[in-house]
Amino acid sequence: MECTDLYLNGKWVKTETRFDVMNPATEEVIASVASADIADADAALDAAEAAMKEWAARTPRQRSEVLRKAWELMTERLDDFAHLITLENGKARADAMSEATYAAEFFRWFAEEAVRANGLLTHAPASGARIMVQHKPAGLAVLVTPWNYPAAMGTRKIAPALAAGCAVIIKPASETPLTMLALMPLLEEAGVPAGLVNVLPSKRTGALVDHMLHDPRVRVVSFTGSTGVGRKLLHSAADQVLKPAMELGGNAPVVVFEDADMDTAIEGTMLAKMRNLGEACTAANRIYVHESIADEFTKRLSEAMSALKIGDGTDPSVDVGPLVNADTRDKVAKFVNDAVAKGAKIECGGIAPNGKGFYYPPTVLSNVPENAECVRDEIFGPVAAIQTFKDQEDVIARANDTEYGLVAYVFSEDMKRALHVCERLEYGMVGLNRGLVSDPAAPFGGVKQSGLGREGGHEGMLEFMETQYISASW
Repeated sequence: MECTDLYLNGKWVKTETRFDVMNPATEEVIASVASADIADADAALDAAEAAMKEWAARTPRQRSEVLRKAWELMTERLDDFAHLITLENGKARADAMSEATYAAEFFRWFAEEAVRANGLLTHAPASGARIMVQHKPAGLAVLVTPWNYPAAMGTRKIAPALAAGCAVIIKPASETPLTMLALMPLLEEAGVPAGLVNVLPSKRTGALVDHMLHDPRVRVVSFTGSTGVGRKLLHSAADQVLKPAMELGGNAPVVVFEDADMDTAIEGTMLAKMRNLGEACTAANRIYVHESIADEFTKRLSEAMSALKIGDGTDPSVDVGPLVNADTRDKVAKFVNDAVAKGAKIECGGIAPNGKGFYYPPTVLSNVPENAECVRDEIFGPVAAIQTFKDQEDVIARANDTEYGLVAYVFSEDMKRALHVCERLEYGMVGLNRGLVSDPAAPFGGVKQSGLGREGGHEGMLEFMETQYISASW
């Protein structure tokens, strides 16, 4: 397999230390990947510093054209990227194609945003001085990406950073480094100069990232992953007062009111729950259904989940691939066993199959009690935990009763009531009669323990820029 070394200053660099990447469908090793150390991090920082000087000096249109070319090239090769995503992550072919398309779109969106870092010129009301405001590249950015979206979580950070004029060093997840490495020849072809984007896979993630965050040349850290790791990175970032962009954990509620369109609610819940096999911070975690429609909703959701075909995601007829590793599968099984022991009922699924691969079947639990562990923590797997409600104020309080605040979903045909509920929910994003909120044109991010800052939209580029104000008289 190509592209398995470090990508440093536009070159492939071998290392003595390497680690294996496993196919979660077969448990077979598919590649041996170079593992970066502190010296490699320093070399990447040197390369990024040198490359950024020229890149930041380019006009916004010049940067835009490179990003546009990256979108065109990636769009031509979606099949190849989808196949690689499936091999190292396990997700089904259709899901992998969806991710590859979504990942490419960030290059197109930020190609358009690169020319829109608009400033301000106005009169100071009291002094009469001119207030001039402009946005400038913040500096070198360290990007730390997770395994659940090996393409999209990288492009969602690379594209706005390059649009802003910054250079980046990427540390991809050790479970899924191949997709990000495979993107580098494409960026070269698109015209990204050597040293501007560097990729450092490593088994020494903590030490490597901490070292880079303490280098005074680094000014931005962008991380997607668990809230626990995010807190540690924020501690490190505080030492250098870095700009943090943190997309952390979630515990997404789905609220289905009695007047919801049942077809829309089932379709939306399936998408919110089963996209990426539930291995997403946006995945539906707690499903609150009005008691008057709970039986019908549970029956229809169970039928839809049971109809999904499980298997190796390289087979295009498969709907559900394996989870990423044994620990993730075992954690999902533990959540189900805990809920059942506390009174929940298994409507479908609930038993992991024997044999190779980290599979767990699509599962629906009803009568899930409030003290079940899956209600308080991210399931990160294909388990739908259903609870009922009858009072609007009660369900709003229950939905908000979590330290997380990334995304919530609401299903109702009464728009006045639905929008009122959306505004009351303590979440950075809400899907209203939709099970999908992610869009390159929208500001993605949460509140409370779910993170800081936004990715996507116009805000995504500003995360990699600093605002400068000039007071002038003439």
